[in-house]
Amino acid sequence: MNPKGNPVCVITGGSRGIGLATAKRFAVAGYRVVISGRSQRRLEQAVEQIRQVGQIDGPEEVLTACGDIGDEASRKSLVQTAIENFGSIDVLVNNAGAAPLGDFDDIEQGTFESVLQTNISAVFHLTQRVWKQMKPNGGGTIVNISSLAAIDPFPGFSIYGASKAWLELLTQALATEGADHNIRVCAVRPGAVETDLLRGLFPDFPADQCVSPDDIAAQVFSCVNDPANHLSGQAFTVAK
Repeated sequence: MNPKGNPVCVITGGSRGIGLATAKRFAVAGYRVVISGRSQRRLEQAVEQIRQVGQIDGPEEVLTACGDIGDEASRKSLVQTAIENFGSIDVLVNNAGAAPLGDFDDIEQGTFESVLQTNISAVFHLTQRVWKQMKPNGGGTIVNISSLAAIDPFPGFSIYGASKAWLELLTQALATEGADHNIRVCAVRPGAVETDLLRGLFPDFPADQCVSPDDIAAQVFSCVNDPANHLSGQAFTVAK
């Protein structure tokens, strides 16, 4: 844990949906939180919501880093914000992701490259940066937000599902490598989640078949704080 105070949780895509729900969950538990996102306005709105529900001692306990997580400068800024203000990173939640929907033969190169950049390259580079902070500080926990598409890539989600399958394999590999350094790595595998992203892709999807962002946030929190029942390297499904 961070010797300078309460533990620190960094969440990508933290301004809405699953990321925001996760930030609230950790703030309620007394964590100091850093969220990233591409819209400063939405980040500021998210901070106000987090402060309202969290055990927050001061305005500096919830910080933001605005930028596209696919950019190296944005990833560097996110890690620096946490380290310079809080001293270390105890938890990383890789939540930000690109989820294009389309037939395989219609996928354009730009769409494919965007998925690679956000769902694979950004996760690799950010996790590596945080890993290098966790090792000398006695460890930490990384939670990767996967998807049921990783094991059941229904038509239209081919490259998205493939990117999440890669994420789950990375989770297993890093769990093995991190064991000697007290770094735990888990994945959370949501089904349909009631978010703006889902409604943008599937406006008529039945609401009674969706889980809430809070359900996912609760599972992420359990992965971090109940290690006995959430072994490193595993993926935990949350779905109706």
